Amino acid sequence: MKKSISSLMIGLLAVVLGACSSNHDDQQSQASDQAKTAQSGQQDQEKQIKAMQKKLDQQKVDDTKTVAVVNDEKITGKDYNSVLSTAQMQYQQTGQDPTSKDAAQQIKKQAIDSLIGQALITQEADKKGYKASEKEIEKQLDESKKQYKNEQDFEEAVKKAGLNMNTLKSDIADSIKTEKYIDKELPTDQVTDKEIKDYYDQFAAQQKDSGQKNTPAFDDVKQQIQDMLKQQKRQEKLGQQVEKLKKSADVKVEI
Repeated sequence: MKKSISSLMIGLLAVVLGACSSNHDDQQSQASDQAKTAQSGQQDQEKQIKAMQKKLDQQKVDDTKTVAVVNDEKITGKDYNSVLSTAQMQYQQTGQDPTSKDAAQQIKKQAIDSLIGQALITQEADKKGYKASEKEIEKQLDESKKQYKNEQDFEEAVKKAGLNMNTLKSDIADSIKTEKYIDKELPTDQVTDKEIKDYYDQFAAQQKDSGQKNTPAFDDVKQQIQDMLKQQKRQEKLGQQVEKLKKSADVKVEI
């Protein structure tokens, strides 16, 4: 109602206050246009997000489908879809389109290879007799709960992930067993000071070439670089072990 009265007053005083009313009207029109543009932009963004999610969902498979068999152990679509979503998100975070033909193929292979590798390592850990105690499981469970405000939020998150407490504890047990196996059977080589310094120098050179002026000091990032290089070496050794286990394993991919 207030807006219509203002419009009426502007119309009645048009002759006397022509310039003022015109200016006022322009300001209102501009504000209205800006609001419409912002709303339109938001709607377009929401449409794009929905369209992208639809494409991402099309890459998934039925939760009950068997996507691979590793030494008689079936890997289901549910596990595949979970790993797939993580890979898709990683692609998006690096500015890549996970729905392009090449990316979709790479993500699919990455997800399958990851699941097969996990199964082989877990099976090998079982063969070697590695176990997870109830105390260890409960400790890791408590650490997971700390990420949530309360018990209810935690339980809702577990349910949303399609799990229950038994399956969650089983997953935690597998994680603990494989970590013990990797630490004992596949010890990681130490990261040398030279490797850390060489990595930093390469990083600093790239920063300089790209025009970045706020390159952190070596001492400030030394520990982070060391941790990252150690993780890289760990992953490389784990990958080598998976390839070794594949040679004597019965692996069938069914998607």
